Amino acid sequence: MIVYISMIGVAHATEAPDFSGQAYDQHVELFWAEKSDPQASYVIKVSVNEGDWVTRCRTNKTGLLDFVGEFGNDLKLSYRLYSQTKSQENLLGEVSLKTRTFTDDELVEMVQKYTFRYFWQGADEKSGWAFERQPNTGEAVITTGGTGFAILSIITAAERGWISREAAVMRLLKITTSLKRLETFHGMWAHWYRAGTEEVFHFSKYDNGGDIVESAFMAQGLLAARQYFNQSSTDETRLRTDITGLWEKMDWQWYTQGQDILYWHWSKTHGWKMNHKITGYNEALIAYVLAASSPTHAISKAAYHKGWAGQNNGYFKNGKTFYGLKLPLGNQQEMGGPLFFAHYSFLGLDPRGLSDRYANYWTQNQHQTLISHAYSMDNPKNWKGYGPDFWGLTAGDMVPDGYTAHAPGERDFGTINPTGALSSMPYAPTQSLALLKNLYYRHGKELFGPMGFYDAINLSVSDDPRKQVKKTYLAIDQGPIIIMLENYRSGLLWDSFMKDPDVRKGLDKLGFTINNQKNQ
Repeated sequence: MIVYISMIGVAHATEAPDFSGQAYDQHVELFWAEKSDPQASYVIKVSVNEGDWVTRCRTNKTGLLDFVGEFGNDLKLSYRLYSQTKSQENLLGEVSLKTRTFTDDELVEMVQKYTFRYFWQGADEKSGWAFERQPNTGEAVITTGGTGFAILSIITAAERGWISREAAVMRLLKITTSLKRLETFHGMWAHWYRAGTEEVFHFSKYDNGGDIVESAFMAQGLLAARQYFNQSSTDETRLRTDITGLWEKMDWQWYTQGQDILYWHWSKTHGWKMNHKITGYNEALIAYVLAASSPTHAISKAAYHKGWAGQNNGYFKNGKTFYGLKLPLGNQQEMGGPLFFAHYSFLGLDPRGLSDRYANYWTQNQHQTLISHAYSMDNPKNWKGYGPDFWGLTAGDMVPDGYTAHAPGERDFGTINPTGALSSMPYAPTQSLALLKNLYYRHGKELFGPMGFYDAINLSVSDDPRKQVKKTYLAIDQGPIIIMLENYRSGLLWDSFMKDPDVRKGLDKLGFTINNQKNQ
């Protein structure tokens, strides 16, 4: 008899109570009970298509993600789990699984569901927040912007049925409760907090206070949740009340210093020492939109037009043509810059038909994406692997070491972060899907892990596939994958965020139109 155990909406077929598994297209995942003996180790054996039993691996873990594409497609697999003590092996359980070829939509949802584990099972237990990165190599830090992305991911999971609506609301209430007790700076949150103690953790030497861009990413998630969780139950009503209270305390005016521009940081100990003006074009468009949308502390429209768009800094207006595509905005030297510029502000802010006097934002984002794809096909630095199905320069870890905002030109170091192309799925679905399939089918054995694709791959650093991958996960890279894949599939997060009446008023105030119509 086969029993099905639910885990994040995934069925696990098992023939032994302590040993279960799930088959996908090119891999299977196996689970077994937590070991009581810390010295215990296990042996996994496999029989392929009723062939001989062979040892697949030895491990001291309690799970295995096994890529089996080397055996072919549509496989009948039987696994046996043995405990190993000295020279003896004791059979603990057996499970039968069958891989099958997935449709494109099944592959996309598989990537979403695996990636969602980062924000669900992998969240900070006390606050519900997302960790900055996993595994943590130093002090455990939780992140404001990444948790805003987590909120949008939780909405996706509730809509898709990976978790219940009730479980989603309870997790979000844990997050809003923590948001109310954490130290804030004129209603804004710090970039990072220490997990456990929830004290502010400095992002850089003078950055130990309010960060309005990270806070904008948080508010983007909160406002989408305020619209999505619209039922009259006690818990959903409380969630909306919490969100409104947090939103109305965000003092955007304070962060102008009385000028027609927003400043990124303010610290209780260092004041305005960083003096970082937020000027376009980059990931911070959402900060100006929300600052204009505030019902309590709104900025003037002059701050947007003089501050964000009006600085003569060489980074806002572009107008050049790259690979046959004209790019309205962005860094001219980097062909618009890293791809996260087309992601972070547009996780909730819907670019479809969205225009102002400076750009049509669908055209902006689509052209930046296609230019980045064309650049990788051109491959002027001759990096190994670059081409139509290996592209997507954006911010993320580097291989072998470091972190940077990868972009065409001088900041192209041969590293591809999967989030770059995967999160671009709405703008270039054919090219993004080609990247997904390439990474899963050809590189999945090293690149695809328990929370989806690892953060970075560079084929030029070594001929050894094990050295080509940085096996890390980052919240700000994981979140956009889930969210933008969902926006491609259904427009869910765009629709939820754009329903918010405060957001619509703010867009109208700044002169945005949707399909050439005022958007109230």
